[in-house]
Amino acid sequence: MSDHPPRHAERDRITITSAQLRFASWMTDVLVYTVVLNLFVEYADAVVIDSFTISIFTAVLLKALLDAILHFEHRVDAWFAEREGAAFRALAVGSTLLILFLSKFVILEVVDLVFGDHVELGGLVEVVLLVIVLMVSRQAFQWIYDRLGSAGARPAA
Repeated sequence: MSDHPPRHAERDRITITSAQLRFASWMTDVLVYTVVLNLFVEYADAVVIDSFTISIFTAVLLKALLDAILHFEHRVDAWFAEREGAAFRALAVGSTLLILFLSKFVILEVVDLVFGDHVELGGLVEVVLLVIVLMVSRQAFQWIYDRLGSAGARPAA
């Protein structure tokens, strides 16, 4: 008989660090964003990316931009949430819509500054649609991941 615990006991003691979670989140999002971008390149004539490599870099940039925009939107929303009254609730909704609308122009400009003629995300309609598809895809993958890790799930063999 061996003094070593069974291999599955070692696996059950593994912990995941916050750095590992951030890395996994970024990798998943960048891979999903790369797929979505390349599907847009294939099916939307207004979206042009010169190469697959540039599409990966574009996905990384979009991930950073969307994270920053969502962080900013949440901070503004939290600021309004600390105030009472219907006017502040209305201003919170209005500011959220304004941030989400204006952010598309920021995305277009930053992508143009970084990649120039190598990336064309189309006009406002294509960018809005692209951002919505990116966010929905990300949420779909998060939903699947959460369901796979639900409390009722059995550990891997």
